[in-house]
Amino acid sequence: MSVTAEELQKVFKILSDPTRMRILHLLDNQELVVQELMEILGMAQSRVSRHLAILREAGLLMDRRNGTYVSYRFSPPTDGCWRDAWALVSRNLAGDPTAERDTAALERVLANRGERSRSFFDAVGPEWDALRKVFNDDALRARAIDRLVQPGLRVADIGTGTGILAGELVRLGLDVVGVDNSTRMLEAARAKIDSQALPAIELRKAEADRLPFGDGELDGAFAHMVLHYLPSPADAIRDMGRCVRPGGVVVVVDFLHHEHEWMRRELGMVWLGFELDSVREWFEAGGLPEAEIQVYEPPAPGRDLPATFIASGRRAPA
Repeated sequence: MSVTAEELQKVFKILSDPTRMRILHLLDNQELVVQELMEILGMAQSRVSRHLAILREAGLLMDRRNGTYVSYRFSPPTDGCWRDAWALVSRNLAGDPTAERDTAALERVLANRGERSRSFFDAVGPEWDALRKVFNDDALRARAIDRLVQPGLRVADIGTGTGILAGELVRLGLDVVGVDNSTRMLEAARAKIDSQALPAIELRKAEADRLPFGDGELDGAFAHMVLHYLPSPADAIRDMGRCVRPGGVVVVVDFLHHEHEWMRRELGMVWLGFELDSVREWFEAGGLPEAEIQVYEPPAPGRDLPATFIASGRRAPA
C-alpha cells in the first residue's frame, strides 16, 4: 500500500518524541489514568495530558470514564505505516533501560491497586456477607451457574470471598477450588464450609491474574462480582482462559459501566463497572472468542444500583 510523504511525516513526528513512545509502551500493557502515568513517568500532569491529547488526536488511544477518572489504553494501529512504525519502536524498546524502569514502576502501580482491594477485604472479613446484600445478586449467581452445571467438572471460584458461590457449586456435584488473595476472607470461607458440613472445597490464596493452576487444568472458572476489585481485569480474564481446557468455559458476572461513586467509597471498588466492548475484547484476548453476554437491569427499581451483565466464553479448540 502506497503512503504519502505527509502521512509518513505525521507518523515520524508523533513517534519521534521519547515520552510519547514511553506512554504508548505503558498503555500497550495496561489501561491507566493520568495520575498513574504521572507517577510512573515522574512528570507533571500538564506534560502528560499534552502528550495524551496528541496521541488521542492521532487515533492511537481509546479512553473510558471510570467515575471521576478517565482511563486510557493504546489502540494498536492497523494502518500499514503506523503498524510497521510501531512494530519497529516496540522491538527496539525491548531491553531499553528506560522502558524497563517504566515496566517496574507500572508493576508497583498495579500492586498498589491490588493492595487497596486486599486491605478492604481483610478489614471486612466475614462481615462481607452482610455488605454484599446490596448487590441483590442471588438470581445472578443462579443464572451464572446455569452456564456450567455438569457434575464431576473441576471448576474454580475466583475471588471466592466467604465461599457462597463455591458452596453452591459443590452442592451440585462439582469439584471446586476457591481462590482469593485475602487471608481473612479465606478464613471466613473455611469457617462457613465447616459449619455447613459441605463436601470438600479446596481453598487457595492467589491473585486473580496469577492463578495457581496449570494450563488447561480446569473445566471452568467463575468470577462473580470480582472484576471491579481487580488491578487489571483484562489480565484476570486472560489467566482464567489459560487455566481452562479447550472447550472449557469462563463465566463472569459484574456491573455495566456506571457513575455510582458511593460504591467506590463504601464498597472499596476499583472500577465502576465495564463497557461490554471491553469485556468482549478481554475474552477474545484470553482465547475465549465470541463471548455470550446478557444484561440485566437492577432487580429493585428506584435503588441506586447499576445494571449487571453475565458474560461467558468457551476456550477455543487447540
